[in-house]
Amino acid sequence: MSTVAIPEDRKLRRRHSHRAGLRTVAFVEALKGVLALLVALAFIHMIRRDVDFGDIAERTLLFLHIGLHHHLAQEFLDAAGKLSDTRVATVLGLAVAYASLRFVEGYGLWKQRVWAEWLAIVSGCLYIPFEVDRLVRHPNAFHWIVLVINILVVLYIAWVRWDEIKAAREQARA
Repeated sequence: MSTVAIPEDRKLRRRHSHRAGLRTVAFVEALKGVLALLVALAFIHMIRRDVDFGDIAERTLLFLHIGLHHHLAQEFLDAAGKLSDTRVATVLGLAVAYASLRFVEGYGLWKQRVWAEWLAIVSGCLYIPFEVDRLVRHPNAFHWIVLVINILVVLYIAWVRWDEIKAAREQARA
């Protein structure tokens, strides 16, 4: 049984064939980290100015044209009114942790690291049940878009992983 050797340039081309897609996902992950930090910085700014979070929540709902009589709006207002310095510090800590994870994942995907691909698959899959729950409880276009994009990203990264595993097996046989 004869084996056909894969030319070196084809091996290089195959390794880099996913670069654009992985870098796109890396950019999106880093952008999510930046947005989390911007929200955290906005919270810090509000704390320093001793802002009434209940008032800000009400203004936000009115700006978004969401009626204050809706059940979800009332829950949002109640939660904003209960924000204490401790809870705000917790939210800030979670935002920094989330942003750090997004930056690490983005860096790894940008550099085409296997660990980052696995991290993207696992972290993306962790969100799916929550997104489905939100969609079931409050179906709207936004929740559908978020769910579909997340599933597409997870499937793409899984396909990249599978393609690279397949290429490694082909190379090992050659």
